[in-house]
Amino acid sequence: MLDQISLNRRGFLQGALTGGLAAGMAAGSLALMPSFAQAAAPFSGVPTAGALRRKVGSYEVTALLDGHIQLSPELILGLEDQEATRLREAAFVEGPVLTGPVNAYLVNTGDKLVLIDAGTSDYLGPSAGHLDKALAAAGVAPDQIDAVLITHMHVDHLFGVLKPNGEKMFPNAELLLPEADRAFWYDDAMMNAAAAGMKPFFTGARKSADAYASRQTLFVDGEEILPGITAKAMPGHTPGHTGFVIDNNGERLIIAADIVHASVYQFARPDWAIGFDVDPAQAVASRRRFFDEAAADRVLFAGMHIPFPGFGHVARNGDGYRFVAAEWPYTL
Repeated sequence: MLDQISLNRRGFLQGALTGGLAAGMAAGSLALMPSFAQAAAPFSGVPTAGALRRKVGSYEVTALLDGHIQLSPELILGLEDQEATRLREAAFVEGPVLTGPVNAYLVNTGDKLVLIDAGTSDYLGPSAGHLDKALAAAGVAPDQIDAVLITHMHVDHLFGVLKPNGEKMFPNAELLLPEADRAFWYDDAMMNAAAAGMKPFFTGARKSADAYASRQTLFVDGEEILPGITAKAMPGHTPGHTGFVIDNNGERLIIAADIVHASVYQFARPDWAIGFDVDPAQAVASRRRFFDEAAADRVLFAGMHIPFPGFGHVARNGDGYRFVAAEWPYTL
């Protein structure tokens, strides 16, 4: 059909001027100009639920948006004001407070529906806790989830396994936890030594995990947890902070969890840590090691706090790195 249609400028103008528009203009009248009814529609007032799907081999991986959080400057360890201002300006970010997503990822292997991280439930206020809406947009009900893999036991990754009323969000799922992280959050001496404001993170992590005690499995670094999904230790943010390598039919995606919190800063300045890191120096070392690997291997990765949907690549950029967002998956 395209060879029957003139799409060039000259053809378009000739077609217009030999029709009613030319006649109307010659008569000094706009009577023949088409008129368009302007139908009013109410504004929705809410964003579209976040769900975006792409293929990794034969697997389907869907990015799910639980919501967003804000990071104030004092949370960025090592931040230099002048450099931070420069990086924000380069990224067209206004003001010193950063807004970032809380992402999760759903892997459909063909045999199982595997959710990687579960969001926040109602623990971080109305800006987050919307994973159920994202799942619905992806056409999945919580009771269809077979397994929930947890990268680490922080509030925005684990606590969403429970509904606000304390019931299981995923009643038919097995909960899989990093062994090193579970040991840390269940350490009474560590909890008792923590600041008062941190204690709810320990009790909340235990409550969330305990609800799945009858169907709970621990995993270690390098273990193939499910076919094509292998644990990859990235310690420092928490002792058991773990990414997942999804490998299928020659294609690979690394879910890199919280290797980055503030993408505006931490690609260019991977030495800047976040106040949530249990061991900031180790977290920086893990970030640098992952960036080196991802840049050298040109591997696709995704992160829980990288702008939604979080898929992209790492490229070297001088002494630092830059994030290159993956193109929209036009087909599956």
